[in-house]
Amino acid sequence: MTPTVPSKGYSVPIRNKPQKPQDSELTRFRFRVAFAAGLVVLAFSLLTGRFVFLQVFQHEYYTTRAEDNRISLVPLPPNRGIVEDRNGVVLALNYSAFTLEITPSKVQDLEHTIETLGELIEIQPKDKRRFHKLIEEIRAYESLPIRTRLSDDEVARFAANRYRFPGVEVKARLFRQYPLGSIGAHVIGYINRINKADLEAIEEKGQSSNYKGTEHIGKTGLEKTYEFHLHGETGYEKVEMDAGGRVVQSLSRSAPIPGGKLTLTLDIKLQEMAEKTFGDRRGALVAIEPTTGGILALVSTPSFDPNLFIDGIRSEDWELLNNSPDRPMINRAINGAYPIGSTFKPFMALAALETGRRTANQSFFDPGFFSFGGHTFRDDKRGGHGTVNMYKSIVQSCDTYYYMLANDMGIDAIARFMKPLGFGSRTGVDLDGEAEGVLPSPEWKKRRFKRPVQQRWFGGDTISIGIGQGYTAFTPIQLAQALAALANDGVLFRPHLVNYITDSRTGKKTLIESEPLRRLPWKQRNVDLVKRAMIGVNKEGTGARAFAGAEYVSGGKTGTAQVFSLRGTDYKAHKLKRELRDHALFVAFAPAERPKIALAVLVENGGFGAQSAAPIARMVLDYYLLGKQEKGPAREDEAAVENDSDASDSEE
Repeated sequence: MTPTVPSKGYSVPIRNKPQKPQDSELTRFRFRVAFAAGLVVLAFSLLTGRFVFLQVFQHEYYTTRAEDNRISLVPLPPNRGIVEDRNGVVLALNYSAFTLEITPSKVQDLEHTIETLGELIEIQPKDKRRFHKLIEEIRAYESLPIRTRLSDDEVARFAANRYRFPGVEVKARLFRQYPLGSIGAHVIGYINRINKADLEAIEEKGQSSNYKGTEHIGKTGLEKTYEFHLHGETGYEKVEMDAGGRVVQSLSRSAPIPGGKLTLTLDIKLQEMAEKTFGDRRGALVAIEPTTGGILALVSTPSFDPNLFIDGIRSEDWELLNNSPDRPMINRAINGAYPIGSTFKPFMALAALETGRRTANQSFFDPGFFSFGGHTFRDDKRGGHGTVNMYKSIVQSCDTYYYMLANDMGIDAIARFMKPLGFGSRTGVDLDGEAEGVLPSPEWKKRRFKRPVQQRWFGGDTISIGIGQGYTAFTPIQLAQALAALANDGVLFRPHLVNYITDSRTGKKTLIESEPLRRLPWKQRNVDLVKRAMIGVNKEGTGARAFAGAEYVSGGKTGTAQVFSLRGTDYKAHKLKRELRDHALFVAFAPAERPKIALAVLVENGGFGAQSAAPIARMVLDYYLLGKQEKGPAREDEAAVENDSDASDSEE
């Protein structure tokens, strides 16, 4: 029904007006505007919320990030501690020089950059090889040297062209130097570039932060043993950087703390003199202060120049050292294990007295051999020494006496007595790579061999050990330690090379060793008897020729150790190749009444101890006690070698 509107008595019907198209468009437009406005408001609300979140809640975080982009912490490596001998002679020091360095991550074309640099500064193939090796070993974003020890002229040329080489810079670096070269090289050791294995070791010890910016680490010798004392503490400098990564200004600085100074027990003049006495012969010498255990000289010949290793040794130099038949890189004094021959006899004699197996005046007849189990063990002297007591057995070095003694004592008693003296055990000297040696016993033989027939201990094994042969294998430092204990009446110290460490900040000195390891429960009369016999060795026995006219009283003992079995034939050194000749040994202590020095000498393939080793000991003792110094090496008695077919143990 159509609605109507009253009008003067009649109704007019009302009709809906049709909607215009413009109104529909307007409605949609308004909706869109409202929707867009809502989105704008929402967006601004989100932006405002994010702004508030960043500025209020994340303010500290982003402030730190911004500072990190602008401010950098630059590590300041410390000066490495110096090493000096007991008299203040510097053995390892630092000096400053310029290096040309590249940060590989900042260089687009590395090879082109290196070639272009070569037009300004001489870069040899060995420099390139070392640089590429460092890239493999060290992170690419670290600065690595392409040339070291630049001259002033080279520094000036690069400075004028610095803008051409982004990622390349000249730095002042401290370099290690060993001023005496090969003298004492096995003791001091050397440093070299840190590699991946070193980084892992540093991380394991929790020292990573302290090695930021450090490029070298001790690799051998005292440089390795006392690395963390010598290294010091790394400092840091806070600097402001520009967009190009260049330093604008220094904001603060925490200075590095230099490493501690090592003062050694070593007398480097004695060391140098002892090394010269060997000449071109292979061998070792260890001299110890009996009352402290301090090592006065530790020689291993031939030696090497540690300066070759600091920046990475050249391949040709390494080939010469590594392939040399003389093996100069081996520290014979602590790593070489040898039978010690008749130098073992004084300790066997003391063992016999302490265990009651022999008395001082008990005598035996020596026919020149000892038969056991169908085998004949010969004495060096044809026809034997006749009637022999303990004193004579040491002075004339009678093998038969000690064959019999070893058989009477048995291997278990021998091993029990020798073990506290340090034979067959590492001494604990403060050098890496010490060998354990071999103090034979039935238990050792079972561990050593796999086949049951080889594991069985035979009586003949014991007899050979009585004269320091057979399975015995001791290091020169073990022999020197045992002799020092005997000279010191049974008080045994750990051999050590560092006397004290001086703190670079406080100057405080920390002693490395002060107390003895043990006091052996020997009867003084037994010790006195053995020492008196050793004095007789240098007065009337096998060492008399070498010590004729000495201005002091000393005790000693010669030794000759077989390299291979003679199988019943005569030993004729002049008919053998040098490497097949016997090893020559000598031990000595002096002055006899109050020993200041005890030493052990080994000359590889030197023949008889009295000919080769004893003269070295005499020259070393003369220098240490009297200040006498010979100009050349000690020489063996060549005439005696030529006539060794009739050699008696007076030439042992």
